[in-house]
Parts: sequence; C-alpha cells; structure tokens
Amino acid sequence: MQFHADDFNALPAAPVEQMEALAPAPPLWRVLLADVRAVVALVVVVLLVFSAFAGPFLWSQDPARQWLSQVSSGPTTARTVAVVEDNPQWQGALVQAGQLMSVSATTTSVKLAWPAVAGAAGYRVYRAEAGEGAGLGVPLAQIEHPWYDDRLQLRERAYRYTVVPEGENELSRRATITLTPALTIGRFEAQLLDLPVHNGEVVLPAHPLGTDSLGRDMLSRVIHGARTSMLVGLTAPLLFITLGAFYGAAAGLIGGWVDNTLMRIADFVVALPFLLFMILFRVAMGIESGESGLFPMVLAMVLLSWPGAARLVRGQVLQLRGSAFVLSARMAGASNLYLIRRHLLPNVLPLLLVSLSFAIPQAIFTEALLSFIGMGVVPPTPSWGSLCNEGIRSMLTHPHELIVPAVAISIAVLAFNVLGDALSDAMDVQIRRGAQ
Repeated sequence: MQFHADDFNALPAAPVEQMEALAPAPPLWRVLLADVRAVVALVVVVLLVFSAFAGPFLWSQDPARQWLSQVSSGPTTARTVAVVEDNPQWQGALVQAGQLMSVSATTTSVKLAWPAVAGAAGYRVYRAEAGEGAGLGVPLAQIEHPWYDDRLQLRERAYRYTVVPEGENELSRRATITLTPALTIGRFEAQLLDLPVHNGEVVLPAHPLGTDSLGRDMLSRVIHGARTSMLVGLTAPLLFITLGAFYGAAAGLIGGWVDNTLMRIADFVVALPFLLFMILFRVAMGIESGESGLFPMVLAMVLLSWPGAARLVRGQVLQLRGSAFVLSARMAGASNLYLIRRHLLPNVLPLLLVSLSFAIPQAIFTEALLSFIGMGVVPPTPSWGSLCNEGIRSMLTHPHELIVPAVAISIAVLAFNVLGDALSDAMDVQIRRGAQ
C-alpha cells in the first residue's frame, strides 16, 4: 500500500452547527437557569412555599386576634395610642356662643356641643363621611339638650356632623362640623388583648396589609391561608401523580388485556363529576354545612385526578418497554415492580415534573374556588378562598379585604404555570438535542 502526502493533511474543521448538534444535551437545570422567566417563577415559588411554612414564625401575630379599634382599616404602622374609659359619664357642656363644636373626638367617643337655639323643641343629629356628598347622612339621635355623645362604630376617618334644630326654618339654622377622630383604645379591649399599659398608652402593632371586617390582621391571615392552600396544592398533586405514574407504568409494561382493562377504568374515572363526589364524601364523613371539608376535598382530588398522569406515563412506557436496557433487565430476572421503580419511572420523571408543575396551580385554584363557595375550608380557619369569601362582602367599601387574597392566588397560580411552561420548553430542548 502506498500513501500520498495529501493523506497526512489535517481534516477541515466541522461546522459549528454540526458540532453543536453532535454535542450531548445540556442538563435540565442548566437550560432552566438560562431562561429568565423560569428563574423569576422559581424564585416566586420558593418565596411562596417559604412564607407559607416559615412565615408564621417570622410574623407572629395571631390571625384570630380581633383589633376592635381597627376594624377594616388600611395599612398601618406600629403606633402609640391613648387608653380611654369604655363608658365614661358625660353630662354635656354649655356653649354660650359660636357654632357647633367638638369637645373631644376619638374613635371611642365623639362629644359634640352647640349653643342652645331659642324656640327649638329639640335637635336632630346626623353623621356622614366627609366624601359622601351634600346630604345630611345617617340620623343618629333626636334629643332635647344641646349636646350629644356619639359612640356608633367610629373609625379613623373624616366625618361630617350636622345638627338641625326642630321648629320653623330648621334647615336654615342647621350647624355643621367636619372632624377626624383620633385613634384610641378602650380599657376593656386593652385588657382583653393583654396589651401592657404605660402612662395611659399602649403600642398597637403594625398591619402592613390592613385588617378585615372583624379587625384581624390581613397579613397574618394571608400567611396562614397560604399554609392551607399550599398544603392542599402540594399534597394532592403529589399523591395523585404518584398513583397515576405507577398505575400507567403497570398498564404499559404488562400490556394486553390488562392494559386495556386498566385504561378503561381510567376512562371511567375521568367521566366522574368531581364536585358531586366531594359532596358525597362530605356526607359520608358526617361533615355538616359550615364545617371544614379539607380532607374530603383532598381525597376527591386524589381519587379523581390520577388518570391524566396514568395516560402520560403509559404512553412513555409503551415506547421504553422494548428498549435494550429493559430487555436486559428482564433476561436478568427483574420483576415488573423492579423494572417500573428502577428503569421506567426514572426515565419519565422529567415529564412527571412538568405535569406536577401544572397540577399544583390547578389544585390551588380548586381549593380557593371550593372554599369561596363554602365547600372547602371555612372560617375561622384561614385559606385564600375563604378570605375572598369574607372580602367580597365589603368589596365596595373596603376593597383591600378582597384584593389581597385574590392577588396572592393570582401570583401563586401564575408562578407555577410559568414554571411549568419553562420546564416543558426545557424538556423540548433536551428531546430535540437527543434526537439529533
């Protein structure tokens, strides 16, 4: 054999595209970290899970504690307020001249006094919020003496008081004053909440998200509600996807009439109505209306949601069961359970993670919906759905009571869905690179 000098020349370099095609597929985590939306969604998910389980230790306010002096208040910081007597006796004050005046104005009591009007048979007192228009407002009392002590659900907001003398030309002689009561707390409430009193004052804690209609801290209730929602959103999908994975793997590996029978059972389960079976589970467990139905809700999700994962795993197992590593394990005497556990499920695990990332937000939304209509978690146990149910009653006057839990639900569902999309795209990249 004779060689030519050109036979020893270096081969030309392969194109970059060809080299990239021949390179092994990058790890899944590296593809995810290269996707900005995946990183953002993952950070949000980690923060949600962390706040759900570690948040109560970082924000220690009791979600059931009622701050009666701060009902339906907006976001507030910690502040020092005076402690006043709950039912002090007040015999009025004489005003010799001038207009309607405020002797004192606190959220415990607004004391009004005005000069007596000659010829007036009595006085009618009205109250309206400062921004409600030119009307008189809510009638508070019809009295004979020229003073009044208002104790009707006072809040830290601007009020307009109007006093109308009874008699001729009464509207022309009316007097009006606008004032904002200072926040105070009654002595009984301070003792009930076990607040230390120093020099007649107490320190009220901050409420960064405000309070609800019963004076409970919204941030604390959202954090404890996240624990309930995340518990359902993580537990139920993990259970029914695990159940569906083993079920689908067994059907695909065994094949034949067993596969056909198992998948017809899965088709039958898909046709079962979720809400009806949840109601049946509640009745069977003796759960009455107004009682929490957390366990029957999770049970209904697990028993009725596994066919999707079963179909997904079965399709993958049908492709893998003829592979060389499966046939070699069979020849070595491996059982079906061993093949499923050690060879088949690890190969479909990335697809199961994608399915799990989409199942979690669906479970969170389902729990919120059922709790919203009173079929899931009910007060006093907080969950995002029950918080929305409570907040919708005061949506027009205090929208933050509905907006806060609704935003929490939206962020959680959106974060898990974006993470699922990113996982799906990363899997597509790996599949395409593997095929090349």
